[in-house]
Order: sequence, then C-alpha cells, then structure tokens
Amino acid sequence: MDAITLLKSDHRTVEKLFKDFERAGDRAAVSKGKITQSIIKELSVHAAIEEQAFYPVIQREVQGATGSVLESLEEHHVAKWLLSELEGMDPRDERFDAKVKVLIESVRHHVEEEEGSLFPRVRAALGRKRLGEIGLQLEAAKKRVPVRPHPRSPDTPPGNLIAGAIGSVLDKVRTGAS
Repeated sequence: MDAITLLKSDHRTVEKLFKDFERAGDRAAVSKGKITQSIIKELSVHAAIEEQAFYPVIQREVQGATGSVLESLEEHHVAKWLLSELEGMDPRDERFDAKVKVLIESVRHHVEEEEGSLFPRVRAALGRKRLGEIGLQLEAAKKRVPVRPHPRSPDTPPGNLIAGAIGSVLDKVRTGAS
C-alpha cells in the first residue's frame, strides 16, 4: 500500500472513532472512555509513523514542503498534549467531552490540510514507486512505535527514533501488550 493510501486509511479509522464518540449520549461515560482510549492509541501510532518515516522524507524530497511539515509537527504536538491529558482523565469529568471535542476539531483541520494540500503535492513529486517504498516503511514503523502519547519526546530524527523505540517498549510494559 502506498504511503498516502495508508495514511488516509488511518484518517478514516480515526474519523469513525470520532463519529462514534459524537453519537454516544451524554450518559455514555463508559463507552466514551473506551472510544477515547482507541482514539489515543490510533492517533499516537499515526503521529509517530508520520514523524519517523513520512515527514523527514517529505522535507528532503518534496521541494517547498518544509513549511507544511513544520505546521503538521506543531499540530501533532498540540494533539499529543490533549491525548496525554485525556489518557488519565475520568470520562465523567466535566471537561472530558470538551477536551475531546477540541481534539476532534484540531485533528479534522489537520487531516483536511494534509489531504487537501500536502498529499497531492507529495503524490505529484514522488510518484507511485517511491510512495510504495515509503508505505512499506510506514507499515513496518507501526509495529515499533509507541501506542501512547509522549508529548515531551522529540518529534524529528534522530531523537524521535530513539525516544520512539524506548517509548514503544515502555508502552508495551505498561499496557501488557506484546
């Protein structure tokens, strides 16, 4: 699967979770909590693979894309802080729904910019073969990146590669995953 197709698939997965959250009723704290935990995992993995295997390539290989990449990194930074706050928050907290709503709005804006502006430029500049190679790197990265937000960790290489490897191990120990 090429890189853009993979990233768009991730976007659709997260959008479904957002809609599930929005459809849950005011008294659905347990459901909202479970949905939010899925959102946290999906967005943490997605941000990490973009930061490790997509954005660095785009900065190097797509002329004029640095500004978009830097803006995307800042949007990720804000999202990771919200995710880290939500991770330890009780879904019955009076600010929980508001915080999730802000996260959803921010991520939807980010997705709109990526899919509407950045991805078409990347596709035109790199072509099918190169995007396929990057897609393989993204798929491999999904198996080794953190599944929780780490907003204080570096978001660019080489620091994010080292922190990501350590974070992934710690996340697996914390969550009991293999």
